[in-house]
Amino acid sequence: MQNKASDKRNETAKKVMGLLRPYSGFLLLSLLCALGTVVTTLLIPILSGKAIDHMTGQGKVDFPGLVLVLKQIAVVAAGTFIFQLIMNRINNYITYSVTRNLRQQAFEKLLVQPVAVIDRESHGDIVSRIVTDADSFSDGLLLGFTQLFTGIMTIIGTIGFMLQIRVSIALVVILLTPVSLKVAKFIAGRSYRMFSAQSRDRGELTEFLQERITLSDLVNQLGYREKTREEFLEKNRTLTESAMKATFYSSLTNPSTRFINALIYAAVGVAGSLVAIAGGITVGQLSSFLGYAREYARPFNEITGVVTEMQNAMACAQRLFAIIESKPVENGTEHLPEKVEGKVEMRHVDFSYDPQVKLIRDLSFTARPGETVAIVGPTGAGKSTIINLLMRFYDVNAGEVRVEGRDIRELDRASLRSRYGMVLQETFLFSGTIRENLMLGKPKATEEEMVAAAKAAHAHSFIRRLPKGYDTYLAPEGGSLSQGQKQLLCIARLMLALPDMLILDEATSSIDTRTEIRIQDAFHKMMKGRTTFIVAHRLQTIRDADLILYMEQGRVLEQGTHRQLLEKNGYYAKLYRSQFVTEGA
Repeated sequence: MQNKASDKRNETAKKVMGLLRPYSGFLLLSLLCALGTVVTTLLIPILSGKAIDHMTGQGKVDFPGLVLVLKQIAVVAAGTFIFQLIMNRINNYITYSVTRNLRQQAFEKLLVQPVAVIDRESHGDIVSRIVTDADSFSDGLLLGFTQLFTGIMTIIGTIGFMLQIRVSIALVVILLTPVSLKVAKFIAGRSYRMFSAQSRDRGELTEFLQERITLSDLVNQLGYREKTREEFLEKNRTLTESAMKATFYSSLTNPSTRFINALIYAAVGVAGSLVAIAGGITVGQLSSFLGYAREYARPFNEITGVVTEMQNAMACAQRLFAIIESKPVENGTEHLPEKVEGKVEMRHVDFSYDPQVKLIRDLSFTARPGETVAIVGPTGAGKSTIINLLMRFYDVNAGEVRVEGRDIRELDRASLRSRYGMVLQETFLFSGTIRENLMLGKPKATEEEMVAAAKAAHAHSFIRRLPKGYDTYLAPEGGSLSQGQKQLLCIARLMLALPDMLILDEATSSIDTRTEIRIQDAFHKMMKGRTTFIVAHRLQTIRDADLILYMEQGRVLEQGTHRQLLEKNGYYAKLYRSQFVTEGA
């Protein structure tokens, strides 16, 4: 288990190094600045030792020599400041550029993933990965750049300076160093697993919050607040526990290494004092040596903290890479012509969302160019699933779906979907103005075309009454607009785009009866010459359809025109008469 986690961590680290490759020039410059920072920092203890030696002796102070050393210290300190400033600017640029690219890659991968792939994932967890995990990754990476480079160089530099002053005392420091490293490695390995659990629990809590906030009206309506509170407390408790464990293990690193480094510092002090008493080194040199011992210990404390943060960063990066490297579903290469006639076929199609639960079985039908195909049946019959297959949101398990005689798996998805226009029972509006939402399907439409489409959808009158008309800004999911108004905007958007084929899934379900009758007239004009698929529960809206498919449990049990199915007196006739019991029905 531990080896597996270690392999994953190493693999993730290699991928991160690959992301850094385009910034190799900046990395080199950062390393040079780190080197400059270390050199100037390590010059100060030796200059301080010289200053002390200028103040010791037979009761006299060498003021000219002392002033010169103090000037040198001031220059060196200024150099340290400049090097560190440049290094921090470079490291900030590298870190946030890499994080931006990583987040961009993850989001772009989501844009090309089929709905089937996204539906299998927790949406809140996906959001948590792209936002929260990316931020945690950048924090760890920045800390690594800022302290890791300088820390390693400081260790090497201090060893060099200590060896120059006194080899025997330097060996005491060097020989005791592996103890500190062993402790850091032991704790870091456990921290990684804890941080992975913390990231997972944070994603689950984000998903829960997103769902409950979106459905807040329903939560209050159903009296589900207390249950929601209990569920939140449980998930919050789980996240708190995993976060506390991760923090606890990571917090052990610094005090443990500090304790060991304090012992090393004490050993150096004792050994150095004995050598100074014997006349082996001056007081100033002993002071310099103790300064270097302190400088030598400081990077170990910082690096162990960096290592802990890097464990968190690697755990977060691994979750992001899981999105970026998810296997894409193959996309076709062929493109439909600019104008299609609209012949659509399903041939012996089998499909199910869950392999254990059969849904669509041996489904076949043909929609000829310009025909209207209505799909009816009880809830769960598979009506909306047919729409998902037509749009290739999901791929069939067996059989084929053909448009213009071509298997849609051979077609480019964008080419296929651009030929359809959809209005669904669930409305889809983006944050932005009404104008921007209406023109999504036809960005180059004129003002007159947009207003004409809104009038045809009977949306113009309520848009005009809004504070800024067509420039009124809509909050996410339509803001304060009523469900009916949102649906009218979606209908207007479709009427403006006017694609070659239409899909209407309960397109007027949230609209009052009088407005619905008017819109149905506009729909009939729009549908003329266009292949149209209608999913309907209210059967009066599909009596003029060229083909009606009656479905139950994923199978088409009857198909024909309205009159033919009534004469057959089967499933459709029974459903129809259950809605209309008036004479002549």
